[in-house]
Amino acid sequence: MVNKPAPPWELTDVFGRKVKLSDFHGRVVVLDFWATWCGPCRKEIPDFIDLQQRLGTQGLTIIGASVDEGGVAVVKPFVQKNKMNYPVVLGADKITGDYGGIEGIPTTFIIDRRGKIVAKHVGLTEKADFEKEIMALLKTAS
Repeated sequence: MVNKPAPPWELTDVFGRKVKLSDFHGRVVVLDFWATWCGPCRKEIPDFIDLQQRLGTQGLTIIGASVDEGGVAVVKPFVQKNKMNYPVVLGADKITGDYGGIEGIPTTFIIDRRGKIVAKHVGLTEKADFEKEIMALLKTAS
């Protein structure tokens, strides 16, 4: 999937709004497949909150794609409790398949301003690694 255009998708967020990848064209997107019960996923969330807060105005959008089986009843309270400041959509089988199948979580894709997947991380990734990749992409024009 790396060095290929990110497959388009439209999903519903925890508040019932439709969210599409195309809504974020021209922005650097971090698409994180995660679940509320996943320890490494939970460890990354404060890092994503910080990155979104600091770099959102520079063109970064973090998107959490929850693969929880409990759906909105499980995910929405978690999002609110953890004050997640970025869109959290309910993942669907189609999107995980379109992105090459998700073998483990967290699985995180970094998408450049032109909509191309430039990196894929499986498992816990250090904030400094994400930040280095994101900063390089934010410096490039759309």
